[in-house]
Amino acid sequence: MFAFFFLFLFFTVGRYLVFSQTPKNADVIIVLSGGYNRVETASDLFKKDYASFVVLSNVNGFAGSLGDMLTTALSLEIPSDVILSENDAKSTYENAKLTLPILKDNNFSSAIVVSSDFHMRRVKFNFDRVYKNSGIEITYIGVESGYNSKSWWSNKYSRETTFDEYVKLAGNILGYNGPDAKKVLYQIKNWFR
Repeated sequence: MFAFFFLFLFFTVGRYLVFSQTPKNADVIIVLSGGYNRVETASDLFKKDYASFVVLSNVNGFAGSLGDMLTTALSLEIPSDVILSENDAKSTYENAKLTLPILKDNNFSSAIVVSSDFHMRRVKFNFDRVYKNSGIEITYIGVESGYNSKSWWSNKYSRETTFDEYVKLAGNILGYNGPDAKKVLYQIKNWFR
């Protein structure tokens, strides 16, 4: 029985991380920095009229080959007058914490949150926690990242991503957020080297 349970966990841990919903109309699209195709996906959703505004969380953060998030958004023809930004988030928790006042200040009642597919379970955990009782409805859209959720053990990128996401998720659950959580992650990773 224990072996079956272990095998079940082994084969499903990658799939658990990936979370995405069907897009639906919202007031704003929140894009988290740090990965390829996030701003591109937000641009596509914006151009399909899923939302009228875009919030770039950590606006100067990495967005891919086109540059930072703002440069990428503008190059993808998202008009500057619909872009709202914050530039202080250094973690997923801070993405949620620092975008909430922006949404409240603009009287938004719904949002689409865009990030990488493997990141979405942790995004959902943090946004659900921070946005609880805000009255803001959230839809989560995961972006294809090259992460292999079905065979997460089959390549180095997917193995490391799985390990990192579970350590960060555990840290968030235990109350470690932002730079503190990243320090703990690096300490744990050093134990296994």
